[in-house]
Amino acid sequence: MRHTGGEVRPTALPLQGDATSIERALLTLAVRDYPRDPAREQFARGIDQQREVVHEWWWRTPDPELAFTPVEPPQELVNRDAVEEFLRASKVRDMNGEALVVFITSHGIAGSSDTHFLRLPETDSKRLLATAVRTVDVVSAALDSHARNVLVIVNTCFAGNMAADLAAAHKEIRPDRRDNCQLDVLVTCGLKSKIEVTRFPTLLRAALERLRRTAGITTPYLSVPDFIAQYALGLRPEEEKKFKLHHLVQGGTLQPSVCLPNPGYVRLPELPGALAGHTPWAAEYWLDRASGRPHDQDSGWYFRGRESLNRTVADFLGPGTRRGVLLVTGCAGSGKSAVLARAVMLSDPEFRGDPLYKQIEDSSAAATIPGENPRCAALLARSLDAAQFAAGLVTALGLPLRPVGPTDDQVAVWSRQLLAHVEESDDPVTIVVDALDEAQEQSRIVSDVLGPLEPWCRVRVPGQRQDRPAGDTSPGLRLLISVRSSQPAHSAGSVAVEDDAGLLHTLRRLFPAALVERTDNPASKEDMKRYLSALITESAGEELVRAISPVVDAVWPSFIDARLAGYQLRNAPDPLALARDEEWHRTTLTQGIRGLLYRDLRIVENDGLHPRVALALLKASAYAKGQGVPWGEVWPAIAGVFLLPDQLEPQEWDTMIGKLLSGRLSGYLAQSIEDDRRVYRPAHEELAAELLRPDSDLPASGGDHD
Repeated sequence: MRHTGGEVRPTALPLQGDATSIERALLTLAVRDYPRDPAREQFARGIDQQREVVHEWWWRTPDPELAFTPVEPPQELVNRDAVEEFLRASKVRDMNGEALVVFITSHGIAGSSDTHFLRLPETDSKRLLATAVRTVDVVSAALDSHARNVLVIVNTCFAGNMAADLAAAHKEIRPDRRDNCQLDVLVTCGLKSKIEVTRFPTLLRAALERLRRTAGITTPYLSVPDFIAQYALGLRPEEEKKFKLHHLVQGGTLQPSVCLPNPGYVRLPELPGALAGHTPWAAEYWLDRASGRPHDQDSGWYFRGRESLNRTVADFLGPGTRRGVLLVTGCAGSGKSAVLARAVMLSDPEFRGDPLYKQIEDSSAAATIPGENPRCAALLARSLDAAQFAAGLVTALGLPLRPVGPTDDQVAVWSRQLLAHVEESDDPVTIVVDALDEAQEQSRIVSDVLGPLEPWCRVRVPGQRQDRPAGDTSPGLRLLISVRSSQPAHSAGSVAVEDDAGLLHTLRRLFPAALVERTDNPASKEDMKRYLSALITESAGEELVRAISPVVDAVWPSFIDARLAGYQLRNAPDPLALARDEEWHRTTLTQGIRGLLYRDLRIVENDGLHPRVALALLKASAYAKGQGVPWGEVWPAIAGVFLLPDQLEPQEWDTMIGKLLSGRLSGYLAQSIEDDRRVYRPAHEELAAELLRPDSDLPASGGDHD
């Protein structure tokens, strides 16, 4: 750092090596010292603020792979010669890297014609052509360089006046460059607008913070329209015309630009094995279900027991089984997803080799560990239509989707691709589908995607007629599917009576030889007790374990209720006292997920999150279509409907959402990705159903508090 004019500013960086070889360059042309300007110090301070936030966005980004190399003049730019020397020394016209961002800020002058000039400290207002710099000359140097992607941002008074000059210069750029490179120019002022020197950095920093926290954009780079939209959110109504960004040269694409690193991007590790075709956020779903953890910041693995069921699944996925169908079914919340997720995670050799999870394999009975199967494809069917379902299976198998013509049916094209892969594979293909009952277009998924696969699931039985497809020499296909069904009636000494209707019945008709395993049989009570004991504390004493039995009786067969109840016990000052609390049993546990939710809603008021606001946000997540609700402006807008007539200011909504996602209610939400946005939804369909009830409202205040 150095002092200049009484202000502290970052030290200017010298040109670094061969500027033409920089892959991502940030060239800053900032003129700050105007000795004859009466507002000299204020202007210089504003320029420093602009440079600081630009550096933070493009240079000091937390992800080094997205960072740009700064290129700045070694000394103040006081006249036209200094600017031209900087352009020559930086070799901007010859830059040939992946991306070039040019930020220009200074005083600006609108010429008597449609020309814009940069006013320098030694500029003579009566001799602009000789002593000022035509802004379009600096911009053209970048646009006509060899960089594959160029973004220029001009923040000066009257910058809109360069539109005509810039349009003419753009025509002179060689056609192949205009057609094949992304070239964008943004200006912050129109024809007659003057800048307020500190307003631009304020707006840019506000956009940066929104992208880090609330925008939820998950791509490593932003599109130019996204950048403009996030910037515009900070504009007051009276500023929209004066300070909005004008897109004078448009790159002609809505796709993300490598010139715009996303400050909110979180680089997650690539996924191995069965999850290789999924986004990292989708993998979190499988880990959540397999571990039974109460929220995604918890690294524990709490599910225990279910040895008989896990052994059946392990046998089905083992080397001795090459074909077949296994249907895992049970009532809502009874742990179907946990069984499938455990199999998916533990069949992955890289997951099993991770020291963080090696203990899971070591602590499980050997017969319950499926064989290593890195080719296993796993798909969560929730909210998918038939085309998305077929595409999801193809992608999960690591295959590029075949192109679909304008008259082609997507489902047919991708189902044929899936079938061809099964036929041509040298090894058995394993497909795991969770929550098939929560998919859209269930009938078409069964008939048009799963139906054609049925012959390749058939098992050859010695002595029986061969009814597999002619010429079938493939190793075959194993399908492991979870599907909800109503809990069968049980009576002493009798066999469970299955519900002969619904999707389970349809699947059994399609796959008559399928094995069926239930997750809601009475034996699962002991598994639930072991899960609760582990969730509360790995060293739960005998007295607490005994006290858990009535809790299990109250919430069985719902493992989702058990997880929520266990989290309340875990966070109670005295878990044993709460487990024995008759009022907790009567007003909370006996009401299922409704009682558990409303108890937590009353408690979060102690954390500064108003219960009515929290409930409104949860309801909004349940009413959102698709995979969930994005944060941004959408979540508060939907939640506001449930909070009428009361309302919050935008910043208050962001504070409340932050508390919701970081507090005890975070376990009621799951995250996903839709349209490159992070979205939030209820963690379970049973919870969503409760939030969607018309009479779902916060009970009267009172009850117990932690």
